[in-house]
Amino acid sequence: MLTLPKKIIHLLREFESVFSERLWEWVKVLLVGAILAPGERTVTAVLRVMGLHNEKQFQNYHLVLNRGKWSSRELSRILLQMLVRIFVPSGTPIVVGIDETIERRRGAKIAAKGIYRDPVRSSKSHFVKTSGLRWISMMLLVQIPWAGRASLIHKPCFVPIKPSAQRRSSNGLSCAGGSKSLFMKCVPTRSRNPTAMV
Repeated sequence: MLTLPKKIIHLLREFESVFSERLWEWVKVLLVGAILAPGERTVTAVLRVMGLHNEKQFQNYHLVLNRGKWSSRELSRILLQMLVRIFVPSGTPIVVGIDETIERRRGAKIAAKGIYRDPVRSSKSHFVKTSGLRWISMMLLVQIPWAGRASLIHKPCFVPIKPSAQRRSSNGLSCAGGSKSLFMKCVPTRSRNPTAMV
């Protein structure tokens, strides 16, 4: 981490409070490696690009993702507030693009899974169903001065899971405004900017 520019180290430190001190050391390696790794950003690819392909305790880096205690929602809140602070001038609207994607998953222990229309294998005349999780990707749209139009922050800044209709009805959940209200809780309080969802 000492070889990184000071500005990047300063940005990364905003996320430090979400992790324990021990976990944070592994997270930094994974995060920097994910930025540098070409192609698929697997733990193996990250360790390879960071020069740790011979690391004997490589399982510690896998533990960050499958057993480490940290809140993805809290990380999303910090990331969103950082993006709004940097890219959205005070008093201007916050514009958010929304997209849904299905992660194909099977298994009795996956509580939030449902049956959905498969957008890849379906057509106008042929309907294909798939079992999985439906994620809602929310991306910040900002005005880039030299682009002349709104440009997308290419990585999602907030990705809640959308419960299936069966799970919503059995638990009394409402999906209509659930994701929007979660997102609005993350919007910085410094601005009472109107927020548009597109």
